[in-house]
Amino acid sequence: MFIRFVLVAVLLAFGASGAHAKPRHHQHVHAVHTHTIHTGLGPRPGRWCGWWMRQQLGGGPAYNLAWAWSRWGLPSSPQVGAVVVWPHHVGLITGETAKGKWLVTSGNDGGRVRERVRSLRGAVIRRGGAA
Repeated sequence: MFIRFVLVAVLLAFGASGAHAKPRHHQHVHAVHTHTIHTGLGPRPGRWCGWWMRQQLGGGPAYNLAWAWSRWGLPSSPQVGAVVVWPHHVGLITGETAKGKWLVTSGNDGGRVRERVRSLRGAVIRRGGAA
């Protein structure tokens, strides 16, 4: 119900009624909605893989930046549950394929949360524990 209220308010602010709204207004409303999702971690930033990881493992606002996760926990080898950090992306190792490839789940991967096989080349691997 709240989302419907916000949608109507935004459409009215742009002077559009539901019957005459142009697709670009709908797209704008969608963009506003996706960038104001709150979970107690603050609004979701445009680059949100670190923000998503905070939902999984905790951490302060500094961890919204992917590279900040390279200093989290302790160094590790690849294993299920480890955090994998590239210069501009962070994910969680969630499995290993029969061929020895690593499955990584991460936020903002193609604009959504998804799990897929990822190369760990050039990545920093961390696991939980005191730094």
